[in-house]
Amino acid sequence: LLLSAHAASQNRSKHPILDCWPMDDLETEIKELIVEALDLEDITPEEIGSEELLFGGDIGLDSIDALELGMEIRKRYGIKIEAATDEVKEHFATVRNLARFIAATREASVA
Repeated sequence: LLLSAHAASQNRSKHPILDCWPMDDLETEIKELIVEALDLEDITPEEIGSEELLFGGDIGLDSIDALELGMEIRKRYGIKIEAATDEVKEHFATVRNLARFIAATREASVA
């Protein structure tokens, strides 16, 4: 499921939702989504590190936040997220993991 930023940027789709952005841009977009969707008042997207733990770390997101974030990712990227398995929890652990998951899922859906 892991794609390099180069590989993700090389396979562009004609579909705007499935279009693959460079990984840094996707990470920035996810950070903005987290702050906006979860209505975080004490943190800006720029303060969220790509490798920082989203749950149980400095950000301090909880299970309700995970559900809300999952719904927003589903709406924005058209990605179906299965029940909270260990694999899904790993995808949601950091912004970088989420970006890789979204890029890989979009890649698989256009293949």
